[in-house]
Amino acid sequence: MSEHGFDDGSPDHEDSHARIRHDVAHGGMTAAEYDALPEGHLRPELIDGVLHIPPGRDATHQTLTALLAADLFQSAPVDIGVTQAVEIRLAPNLRYIPDILAVRVNTLGGKDRHQFDAHEVVLVGEVVSPTTRSMDRILKPRHYAEYGVPWFWRIETEDGLLVTAHEIDPTTGIYVESGKFTDRITLDAPWPIDLDLTPLVRALDL
Repeated sequence: MSEHGFDDGSPDHEDSHARIRHDVAHGGMTAAEYDALPEGHLRPELIDGVLHIPPGRDATHQTLTALLAADLFQSAPVDIGVTQAVEIRLAPNLRYIPDILAVRVNTLGGKDRHQFDAHEVVLVGEVVSPTTRSMDRILKPRHYAEYGVPWFWRIETEDGLLVTAHEIDPTTGIYVESGKFTDRITLDAPWPIDLDLTPLVRALDL
């Protein structure tokens, strides 16, 4: 296994990782090198040319994201699609893979779509974990807002379930809080949302 978590044992694969290590040491990975990485469940995020491999997701995390994504999918209008863990290309050297994202349906482009640009995304949701707290609370929302993602949800589980919704302020270009929710989400935008969070609260006992 290579330092990036990808290794099929082939010489070409080993040569590719050698080039990546060289480029990271000399200013960071290029967008082309990142795009050439194999698809897979360990695909890293790219932050200013540096690879970041997210930690493994536990059963609670997976259940929360699955339930919330399913509820959002059911409530979304026909022109919005909801999916999980698909890459957002904010900039050539800035790529995130959010836990949940809602996109405009006309951008889905078929079942083989592996990446969306920021302007195609309506909402992203990130589940905070002990090892990603600063990323999910500070760095990621700053970048999502900077590149124009209209809505950001932060999902926290440290002291029970808390979903905090944020919307971009058109004047300042930064996120402002639209509501905090522990048992039910009720919002008028990005579409009318009324979601019972009780099943997600139960998932915290896994």
